[in-house]
Amino acid sequence: VRYHEDMDLLGLRRPDIEPKATETIKDMVKFIKDLIDKGYAYEVSGNVYFNVRKFSRYGELSGQSLDEMEEGVRVALDKNKKDPLDFALWKASKENEPSWPSPWGEGRPGWHIECSVMSTKFLKNKFLIHGGGLDLVFPHHENEIAQSIAAGKKTAKYWIHNGLLTINGQKMSKSLGNFISVGDFLS
Repeated sequence: VRYHEDMDLLGLRRPDIEPKATETIKDMVKFIKDLIDKGYAYEVSGNVYFNVRKFSRYGELSGQSLDEMEEGVRVALDKNKKDPLDFALWKASKENEPSWPSPWGEGRPGWHIECSVMSTKFLKNKFLIHGGGLDLVFPHHENEIAQSIAAGKKTAKYWIHNGLLTINGQKMSKSLGNFISVGDFLS
């Protein structure tokens, strides 16, 4: 795996565990059920959404108010949501997408729920530092914190975000074809 090769070049130890989201689907379903039972989530047409306004601390990590976040909502309004800020915990199955059974029908987990479930399952209360790029502060990490705390779970004690790597003024990414691997950089 290229990632392991790059980490070896940097002299970093391999992780003790590398969970896969597809191996924790049942845990995700249980986590979502708990959020529904606690009144933080609701189901509409096979989709389950987290009700952001029920979580009073939403916005603490990014330092934004709900009004500021609402202005920045970049996806088209989903008629199923009670509020444009609500985010998907479970998405109803679409044609040609992988799906799994759930109490809400065939579907797949939302992006944020995977991180909360795997971190609380495997790291428990020993989750000290959570890192990522600045582009993950909102909405990804903000959502991760909200759903984890609402479910009664611990989150990381420290959230550390790095700036984004740029090449010729553009964010480095494989999709733009301006990607430099660790091995290439070290060479």
